Amino acid sequence: MVNLINLKKFWKNKKVFITGHTGFKGAWLCLILNLLGAKIYGYSLPPKKKSLFNQANCKKFLKKNIYANIINYKYLNKQISNIKPEILFHLAAQPLVSRSFENPLETFNSNIIGTTNILNSILYHRCIKSVVIITTDKVYKITNNKKLYNEDDILEGKDPYSSSKVCAELVTKSYNESFFKKNFLKDRVSTARSGNVIGGGDYSQNRLMPDIIDSIHRNKKLIVRNPNYIRPWQHVIEPLLGYMKLAESQFKAKKLHNYKSWNFGPNKNSFVKVIEIVNYIKKSNKLRIKINKKQKFFETKILKLNSYRAKKYLKWYPIWNLNKSINSVLEWNKLYKKTKNAKKICVEQIIEYLK
Repeated sequence: MVNLINLKKFWKNKKVFITGHTGFKGAWLCLILNLLGAKIYGYSLPPKKKSLFNQANCKKFLKKNIYANIINYKYLNKQISNIKPEILFHLAAQPLVSRSFENPLETFNSNIIGTTNILNSILYHRCIKSVVIITTDKVYKITNNKKLYNEDDILEGKDPYSSSKVCAELVTKSYNESFFKKNFLKDRVSTARSGNVIGGGDYSQNRLMPDIIDSIHRNKKLIVRNPNYIRPWQHVIEPLLGYMKLAESQFKAKKLHNYKSWNFGPNKNSFVKVIEIVNYIKKSNKLRIKINKKQKFFETKILKLNSYRAKKYLKWYPIWNLNKSINSVLEWNKLYKKTKNAKKICVEQIIEYLK
């Protein structure tokens, strides 16, 4: 297990500040970093009752657990000042396209002002040596159905969620160009864009895998919207380890050719239609489906990512194919139903991945 040993060498006892640690990706990141011996400090809104954060009892192993809104700049800055973290991952966000139509103001506040608060706060804390701002694969201007979008392509967001994340990218670029270029954070702040993540413990509304799992468990019809839309599907562990590689490289001041944005997407064979995932799971599970032809809100039809930059400069590569990723989610839910030990299941899957 060379990967695990090498990771532990760097991450053990590192002081890591995570915003949005109570969310799905945030909880998985906490579990990975805890396995590696990092000191984790979380800042986020309280988790929903049914959440991986609660199921895995993540609060128990955190050095500090802070329930607060990222919009509260004064309090956020005070916490960073008191904790003095070395590495910061900013995941706090309103992450759902559907919810962005229901509450655009919340989305813009969380995703734009929240990101700005983080960037402005780190200006004053020399303890910080690496910052990764998590955005999304949905920041690109869609120009060609066959195109794999890379980090230098034009950014554009039509829906409130995508637009808010484009703004987060631009605000980060502005701080990099205006402030960080000439201070201690030079080449230490980047944005990260991943594909559509799946994994155990995701209970978000209007997401494909949570909806499928819910339909199987409750023996109800799965309502499928946009069955022919294509996404870059990947297990949640994949991009999180990419974020961590990026954070480590920035911390060590490795030469990254002045790149400030990074894609962490799956291999090409994981760019598949929604209906293909549904049909794959249907082979081994009782799943009744209904196609919803009425589109409630706008979504990009085809989205593919080019992760060449991360592969070349960070030596990060996707490991699990789509079938393995889907099977790991189904296995997670099967084991959790049986044992109720979410933390143990996650840790075992992380160790399996690192092997």
